Parts: sequence; structure tokens; C-alpha cells
Amino acid sequence: MTARELILGRLRAALGGPEPVPVEVARDYRGAGSVAADLDVFVGRLTDYRATVHRCVDADVARTVGGVLGGRQIVVPPGLPGHWLPDSVTVVPDDDLGVERIAAADGVVTGAAVAVAETGTIVLDAGPDQGRRLITLLPDVHVCVLRADQVVATVPDALARVDPHRPLTWISGPSATSDIELSRVEGVHGPRNLHVVLVL
Repeated sequence: MTARELILGRLRAALGGPEPVPVEVARDYRGAGSVAADLDVFVGRLTDYRATVHRCVDADVARTVGGVLGGRQIVVPPGLPGHWLPDSVTVVPDDDLGVERIAAADGVVTGAAVAVAETGTIVLDAGPDQGRRLITLLPDVHVCVLRADQVVATVPDALARVDPHRPLTWISGPSATSDIELSRVEGVHGPRNLHVVLVL
């Protein structure tokens, strides 16, 4: 018998046998629909993440977008509602644009599939008003238009609303990392600026 085997044997004897594994796993955690969404919590989380939130009514979406991206060139997905876009922007529809063309744009305007108040997360599922994931990663500014009724309370609520077979992108604030000497660096994996237009 080696010294290792002797030590491990003594440890096993001191600890006793393994704990019995429960037959049933407890599933009493919070599920979908357990609480109502709180828009103020959602806005607070987004603000903590350094996103900018604009509250407005549907008729003012174009004016709000113009205030953020006016005079600039923007990429838009093919199904984005036209009344969200002001005359002050140059619209470049994404009809399979190349990487260089998307990266040269000043910003992108999209819709969203759902958002989570508890975590301040916006979920895109490549729907017609959101387009390809690529168009939200390369421009420096992402303006996401989100209706108040798309905000749910928790992650389980959001999962109940999305199709798991679609490509899902979960966004919690502008792209940022603190991997390098714990210093926050923005724009590493996507846009440095996230503006959320919350339509009440």
C-alpha cells in the first residue's frame, strides 16, 4: 500500500459513506408569470449598464431616433416599421450587406423580441424588425425600439415567449468587458452605445 492510498483510506473512513442522492429534484423555484414586470426596475438596470433609455409614445419614436442618430447613416433590418425612422437619417436597408458596409454605418435601429425587467436584458431573435445578428454588432450605436408590453418580469417569463429554435441574442447594456486588468472597456464585442426607446 502506498502512502497516497493510506491517506485516502483514512479520509474515506473518517468521512463515512456518501450521502444518499434524493430521488426527486425539487422544482419549486419561481416560474413564468409569478410576478408582474416593473418598468422602473427595467430602466434602472439599463441605466446601471450605461445604456441610455428614452421613454416616448409611438408617434414620437422617429423624433427620438432622430435625436440619437440624426444626420447619420444607419443600417436597418428589412422589416423595421418605416414610421420609426426620421427623414434626418440616411437609411441603408440590410439586404445581405457585406461586413465592410455594415461596419461603415454610424448606427443600427432594430426592434426586439422581449426584454427582462429583473436583469435589464433585451432579447433579439432575428425577427423581421431585428434582422441578422451581424447588423447589431458592428455599428457603434444600437438603437433598440421596445414596446412596454414586451417587457416581462423574469428570465423564465422571457423564455416562455421566445422560440428556442431561433437564434437568440441576449443584450444587457452596451458591449463591455473587464477582462484586461479589471478595467472596463466598451465596444469589444459589439456597439459601445446602446439606446433603448421604450414605447409606452
